Amino acid sequence: MKRLQSYVCGGWHLGDGEVATLVNPSTEEPLAEVALAGIDLAATLAFSAEHGGSALRQCKFAERAEMLAELAKVIHSGREELIELAITNGGNTRSDAKFDIDGASFTLAHYAELGAKLGSRTVLADGEAIQIGRTARFSAQHMFSPRRGVAVHINAFNFPAWGLAEKAACALLAGMPVLCKPATATALVAHRLVELFIESGVLPNGALSLLCGSARSLPGLLRGQDVLAFTGSSVTAAILRASDGVVHHSAHLNVEADSLNAAVLGPDVSPDSETGRLFVADVVRDISQKTGQKCTAIRRVFIPANHVDAFAEAISERLDGLVIGNPNTGSHVRMGPLATQQQLDNVLSGIARLAADTDELYGGRGELEDPEGGQPGVGFFVSPVVRMARDPATPVIHREEVFGPVATVCPYDGKAETASDLVALGAGGLVASIYSDDRAFFKAMVSELAPHHGRLYLGSEKIAAQSSGPGTVLPSLLHGGPGRAGGGEELGGLRGVRLYQQRTAIQGDKSILASLLKD
Repeated sequence: MKRLQSYVCGGWHLGDGEVATLVNPSTEEPLAEVALAGIDLAATLAFSAEHGGSALRQCKFAERAEMLAELAKVIHSGREELIELAITNGGNTRSDAKFDIDGASFTLAHYAELGAKLGSRTVLADGEAIQIGRTARFSAQHMFSPRRGVAVHINAFNFPAWGLAEKAACALLAGMPVLCKPATATALVAHRLVELFIESGVLPNGALSLLCGSARSLPGLLRGQDVLAFTGSSVTAAILRASDGVVHHSAHLNVEADSLNAAVLGPDVSPDSETGRLFVADVVRDISQKTGQKCTAIRRVFIPANHVDAFAEAISERLDGLVIGNPNTGSHVRMGPLATQQQLDNVLSGIARLAADTDELYGGRGELEDPEGGQPGVGFFVSPVVRMARDPATPVIHREEVFGPVATVCPYDGKAETASDLVALGAGGLVASIYSDDRAFFKAMVSELAPHHGRLYLGSEKIAAQSSGPGTVLPSLLHGGPGRAGGGEELGGLRGVRLYQQRTAIQGDKSILASLLKD
């Protein structure tokens, strides 16, 4: 059986010790092994900072941008192979696999375009020069320059390609070397992606490293010039926040954690309207896409009480047409299994906790006995589940994120104030979506929801034909959110680059300051 190696200190290295097995979540067939220990993490960080960091800092923004553009081409050239790995190791349908792989290449290409526009600069200005003396000659200028450590990226299991690319694009363009730690269970895609990147020869030695195995001791090795960007559970995030590297050495930490994303239907929207159809399509897509294993998926669905029956029926009818099974069976399969046995256990137990205070609307408690192209009792399959809230303020609805194809419908009185208060019970999210054609309703909702979210999606008749839905993360827009969502910020154009750079105020002669920022 294939054993995945780590790419560290300029070469491929096998780990040792305890071994984890990667499986096909549709068939439970073993695919590969990963040794969880045996990599010298301190040496890896030192090598990356010394060799990769130095080489990247010598490059101008346009040169780093060229690297990103070439990496995007590498993904495109290996697209079919990567898609097949995502289907086999991630349980993705072909459509879901493309969503991950194409999202990775698109993000790299986006940052390549941004970097090309920055030209031959090596540092970035932050705002305009500020006069601080009697004349403009004595001025100050804020600027950004790359940190001198390593960007450590601990990524989630659900987007092994996109998760790697979105973090790496920002760090590499900023001028920081990257150490990527993919989730072990779905590491085949990330491992092959890094193989392709290294084989291309695009990046300087040490600019990109890959750790397959345990990163348990890694946060404690980080220092003040390092950046730790994490995507995953709030439980793991709490451990990272308490690590020695963050607490005692002030390593910079960015967290994207849990999120009970909400969709709110305005009282003006009827079931047979264009906006109503958009709402139903987005809710069903977010329940089923990636088998609900998206950090941006809609978990809470708020519908005016006078329309709840009609919209609940429309959602159920669309779910009825969903074929669930082994993605290798054919393109008619629209939802695959969950990624791991642990995910299945977590989802089923989460549904049971929701069921204690909600009523069944669709899918029971997730039981699925006969997946298309599968065998009974084999694979990590679950049915889409929609619950109906007895009381929309019931705490479990706003506390329990079931990371699978699960959502709860919550009737409300149609007032913007009520909907806003209910959504805010989620304690901070990545994205909330609002569906209406009433500008007054949008204004009231945005005013109340913006402080609680990193992004708001306004669904209306005018954008229905163009929209990719609230669940799609775009590199030009902020990805992150306050509170439960982790408090971090990624992407958002150059905003994402600044996580990996230090802002410094420079005081002196204005002409000298200007010369520092010239191409």
